Amino acid sequence: MLPKSTFAALIVASFATGCAVGPDYVRPDTAMPDRFQGQAAVERRQAAGSAELAVWWTGFADPLLSRYVERALEQNLDLAQAAARVAQARAGLGAADAALLPSGNVSGQAARAYQSVETPLGKVLNATPGFDRYGNAYEMNAGAAWELDLFGGLRRGREAAQAEYQASEAGAAAARLAVAAQTADTYISIRGLQSRLAIARQQVQTQQELVSTVKLLYGKGLAAELQLRQAEGALAQVRASIPVLEAGLDAAMNALDVMLGTLPGTHRGELAEAVAIPAAPQIAPAGTPGELLRRRPDLIVAERRLAAAHARIGVAIAEYYPKLSLSGLVGSATTVSGGNLFSGGASQASAALGLRWRLFDFGRINAQIGQARGQEAEALAAYRLVVLRAAEDVENAYSALVRREQQTAALSEGVEALGRARSAAFAAYQKGVVSLIEVLQADDSLLRATDARAQAQAESARAAVAAFRALGGGWEGARPALALRQE
Repeated sequence: MLPKSTFAALIVASFATGCAVGPDYVRPDTAMPDRFQGQAAVERRQAAGSAELAVWWTGFADPLLSRYVERALEQNLDLAQAAARVAQARAGLGAADAALLPSGNVSGQAARAYQSVETPLGKVLNATPGFDRYGNAYEMNAGAAWELDLFGGLRRGREAAQAEYQASEAGAAAARLAVAAQTADTYISIRGLQSRLAIARQQVQTQQELVSTVKLLYGKGLAAELQLRQAEGALAQVRASIPVLEAGLDAAMNALDVMLGTLPGTHRGELAEAVAIPAAPQIAPAGTPGELLRRRPDLIVAERRLAAAHARIGVAIAEYYPKLSLSGLVGSATTVSGGNLFSGGASQASAALGLRWRLFDFGRINAQIGQARGQEAEALAAYRLVVLRAAEDVENAYSALVRREQQTAALSEGVEALGRARSAAFAAYQKGVVSLIEVLQADDSLLRATDARAQAQAESARAAVAAFRALGGGWEGARPALALRQE
C-alpha cells in the first residue's frame, strides 16, 4: 500500500498535469514510392474527355449514367445502413463524453403503511400510549456522483470511442465510393451486353443466310454435306449464345435496380433502348501514392481502428491505479406530512469519497493489458495489409485500363481490315470470282471481331471505373466528420 503522503502527491500531480496512462498514439509510417508503376502509361492515354475524382462519373459523358449514380448515392440501402452505423458510433462517443462528467439524479417517494397489532412488533407498539397504526413517509433527494479520472482511463476510453466514430464515418464514405463504382460498372455492363446482343442477332441472320445458301447448293449437288452440317452447327452455336447474353442482361438490369433502392424491373423501360458503350475518360492527376493514404476511406477506417485499439491499452493499464469518486446527496425526509417535507428540521445531506483499487487482481489486469496489446498488433497488421492492397488495386486498375485500351485499338484495326476484306469478297462475288459463301463467311468473321471489340470497349470503361474507385474518388462530397488527424 502506498504511503498517504505519496498517494496524495500522486493525486495532486495527476490533477495538475492531466496525464493519461498508456502510450500516446502516433500514426505508423508507411513507405510508399513517389509514383505508381503504371502512372506514366495512364497519363499518356488519349481520351476524349477528362474526369475529376470527386465526380468522376460525369467524365463518361453519359447523362443516364450520371443520373443513376447520383440516384444511388441518395437512396441506396447499403448507404442507409452505413448512416445508421455512424449514428450508433456517434451515440457511443456521446456516452464516452458523458463518463467524464458528473452524473446527477433526483428521487422522491411517498409511502403510507398500516401496522398489524397481531405481530410481535405490532403488539409492542400497540401497548405504547398514543400508538397510531397508520404511518406516513415522505422523502425527496437530489444526488450527484463523479468519478475522478485521475489516471486517464476514461479519457483513453473517449479516445477509443472517438476513433471508432471516425472509422464509422470513413466506413460510410467507403460505402459511398463502392456504391458509385458498382452502379457505374453495372450500367456499363448493361450497355456492353446490349451491344453484344445486337451483334449476336446480326450473326444469327448472317449464319441463317449462309445455311440457306449452302442448302440450295447442296440440293443442286454443288456443295458437300459436310459444308451444310458445319454451317448448321455454326448457326446453332450463335443462337445458343443469345439466351446467355439475355440472362446476363436481365441480371445486370435487376442488379442496377437494387443498387438504386428499387424493385427489379423499375428502370428496365429507360434502359430498353441500346446506346453506345460509354468511353473511358482521361484520369486527372491523382497525386502521389502517399496522398492515397489520406484519400481512400478504407485506409482511414483501418487507421482509425488502429488508433482505437491503441487507446484501449491505456484503458486497460488504468486498472492498475485506484479509482476515486465523489458523491453527495441533499434532500428532505419526514414522517409527519407532505407539508413538512421542506421544513428545516426535515432536511438531510451527505457526502462521500469513494475508493476502488484492484490491489489483488493484477493477474486479471495483466491479462486484459496483454489482450489489448494483441488487438493493437492485429489492427496494425490489418492496416499495413490494407495499405498494400490499396496500392495493388491502383496498379492493377492502371494496368487493366491501359491493356484493355490497347486491346480495343488492336481489335478496331482488325475490324477495319475485316471490313475491307468483306467489301473485297462482295466485289469479287459480283464479278463471279467467288461464291456467296465466301461473302457470308467474311461477314461472320467481321461480326465476331466486332463482338470482341465491344467486349474490349466495355472492359476498358469498367477498368476506368475500377481505377477511379482504387484512387478513392467519389466520396469527397459526404465527409462531415472526416477532418481526420494528419499527423
